[in-house]
Amino acid sequence: MNSESPNRETQDKKKKFEIQGTYREYGSYLTLGFQLAAAIVVFFFLGDWIDKRYGIAPIGKLVGTSIGMVGGFVKFFKSVASMIADEERNRTSKKREN
Repeated sequence: MNSESPNRETQDKKKKFEIQGTYREYGSYLTLGFQLAAAIVVFFFLGDWIDKRYGIAPIGKLVGTSIGMVGGFVKFFKSVASMIADEERNRTSKKREN
């Protein structure tokens, strides 16, 4: 029983390290959706504030949401393009090493 314990601990540490590596590798992809949603929500509430302040409902919400969507999607697609380019660079550098 004692001889299996160190082996099990080593396996658990290895599994934990693999999970952490996966989070590091895909973490930036996971945040893209949150960034897009945050941009839309922030600009929606900004539009809501403008509606209440100037009494122009629902124009502020519509414009704010539109700006949030356009800005969020631009940021989303730029981030994805950058990630793809980085991934491609990593692949070509690994091929050169081999």
